[in-house]
Amino acid sequence: MSQMFMEKIKSEGLSHLSYILGHQGQAAVIDPRRDFQVYLDIARQYEAQITHIFETHRNEDYVIGSQDLARRTGAKIYHGSALDFSYGNPVSEGDTFDLGNIGLTVLETPGHTFESISLVLRDKSFGPQPIAVFSGDLLFIGSVGRTDFFPDRHQEVAGLQYDSIFEKILPLGDQVILYPAHGAGSVCGSGMAEREFSTLGYERENNPDLKIHPREKFIEYKIRENPKQPPYFKKMEEYNQQGAPSMQVLPNPVPLSAGQFEKEIDNGMMVIDLRSPEAVAGAFIPGSLAIPLEMVPAYVGYFLPYDRKIGLVLDTPGDLDLAIRHLIRLGFDDIAGYLSGGMHTWEVAGKHYDRIAAIHVNELLQRYNTNFDFTLLDVRETEEIEQTGKLPNSMHIFLGELPGQIGKIPRDKPVTTFCGSGKRAVIAASILKQHNFETVEDNLGSMAACKAAGCPIVE
Repeated sequence: MSQMFMEKIKSEGLSHLSYILGHQGQAAVIDPRRDFQVYLDIARQYEAQITHIFETHRNEDYVIGSQDLARRTGAKIYHGSALDFSYGNPVSEGDTFDLGNIGLTVLETPGHTFESISLVLRDKSFGPQPIAVFSGDLLFIGSVGRTDFFPDRHQEVAGLQYDSIFEKILPLGDQVILYPAHGAGSVCGSGMAEREFSTLGYERENNPDLKIHPREKFIEYKIRENPKQPPYFKKMEEYNQQGAPSMQVLPNPVPLSAGQFEKEIDNGMMVIDLRSPEAVAGAFIPGSLAIPLEMVPAYVGYFLPYDRKIGLVLDTPGDLDLAIRHLIRLGFDDIAGYLSGGMHTWEVAGKHYDRIAAIHVNELLQRYNTNFDFTLLDVRETEEIEQTGKLPNSMHIFLGELPGQIGKIPRDKPVTTFCGSGKRAVIAASILKQHNFETVEDNLGSMAACKAAGCPIVE
C-alpha cells in the first residue's frame, strides 16, 4: 500500500501525544510510549515497516518505548546529540530522513532540554515547503514547555527556548501544522489549550507565551515559573537515558484470594485502591493508598516506591488493563496481583477493613456556621487556589508534598480533606490514615460542591 499516512496516538492521563507516519512501505514513530502494540497495528494497516524511531528529547514524565519497539521491528533510534544516551544514534541540525515522499528534517531546538530536537515534515512530491513540525516539549498548543530541569542554568535554558521558538520554529511559516508531544493536562507545561490541532500562524497570534517580548522579559517569565517535579521524574530520566527494563509484553497480574492478598501485604506488598472516592469511603484495606484510577498518571509517582510489589483493588476486573498501562508507563512494573472479587471478597472473608467518613457540603456549611473546631486540609495546587479561592481558615498543603509535611497537621481534632472535586481529597485522606490520624474525613464534591451550595469563599 503506497498511501501516505500520519496518525496521532494519545496516552490518556499523561496527555502524551506520539505519532506514526509513513509512505511507500516505510514508517517512523515519534516519541513512542512503552505499550507499543498500537504502532505495530497501525503500521500493519498501511502495510508499512517501522524503520525509524525518533525521540524529541529525554522525557521526564513517562518511560519511552523506543528500545522495545526497535527490538520488535529492527528500526533505528535517533535523538539529539547534546546528551550522552546509552543507546540509539545522535542526530544534528539539517539531518534528513526519507520515507517514500515524506522528508523529515532535524532542527536542534534546545530549551525544554539541551538535546531537544524538532522534526520538520515535507512532501517531496509537491515542493520543499514545510507542512508540519513535531515540536516535542518545546512548543505546545497554547503554551510552551517548562524550562526548570536545570536550576543552575535556568536563565540560559529559558533563553535557548526563546531562540529555538522564534528563530527556528516560527520562521517555518504560518501555514505549518504544529504537532507537540503533549496536550492539556500534562505536567510538562501549563495553560495548554484543550484542542490538539493548531498552526504556527495561529500560535503566533494567540499563544499567550509567544506574546512575551523581548527575550529578556521571556526569560524572566520562565524563571518565575515554579512547576512541580514529582520524585519519579528522576527514575524516568534514568530509564530514558540509560535504558528501561525490557517489556515486550504487558505484565499479567494474577487474581489473588483474600488470604493470598493478605499474605502478600504481610510480605511487604503495597496496596493501591483504584476505586472511586465513594467506594473507598465505605470500606478499604487498612494501609492502602486510595487513588482513583483516572488520577494514577498524575499522582501515583509522588507516593509509590519502585522497590515494592504492588497489589491492586479494582472496581471491576475490566479496569485491570488500563491500570497496568498507567503504571508501566511510569516504570511501576512489579504488579503482584489484584484482589479477586474486589472488596466484597475481603469483607466476606472476615478481614479487617477501615472507612473514611464522607462529609457532605451541607455539613461543611453547618460547621462554619457553628464554629465547629476541625482542620480543612486543602490539597489543591497553589495556582488553583489563586484562581478559584479557598474556604476560610483552611490549611493548604499540595497533595504531592503531603507525606513530607504530615507533621504540620494537628492530630487533636478532625481533619477533612478537600480539593476540586473530592478525587484528590480521598488520596490525601488515605495518606493521613497511613500515618495513623484518628479522625479523617473526605469532603466529597469539595470545591465544585461548595460553589454549587454557596459556601463562603475567600480570595
